[in-house]
Amino acid sequence: MIEIWWRLTNRIKELRDKKRMKQSVLAEKVGVFQSEISEIETGNRIPNVYLALKIAKVLGERVEEVFLL
Repeated sequence: MIEIWWRLTNRIKELRDKKRMKQSVLAEKVGVFQSEISEIETGNRIPNVYLALKIAKVLGERVEEVFLL
């Protein structure tokens, strides 16, 4: 079993709040359920690359500005 010692953090909530966008709106724009956005924001789920890119595009940021190691 591979142990992952780093944690992917993100700025989704901060960027959503800046745009006054609800989780449900972001979720609809990227094609997932609101609960998945919530889990990603809290660090309980890591998005795949495609979803991370879609989230960044909707938020108007580069993916490396949204997701941080």
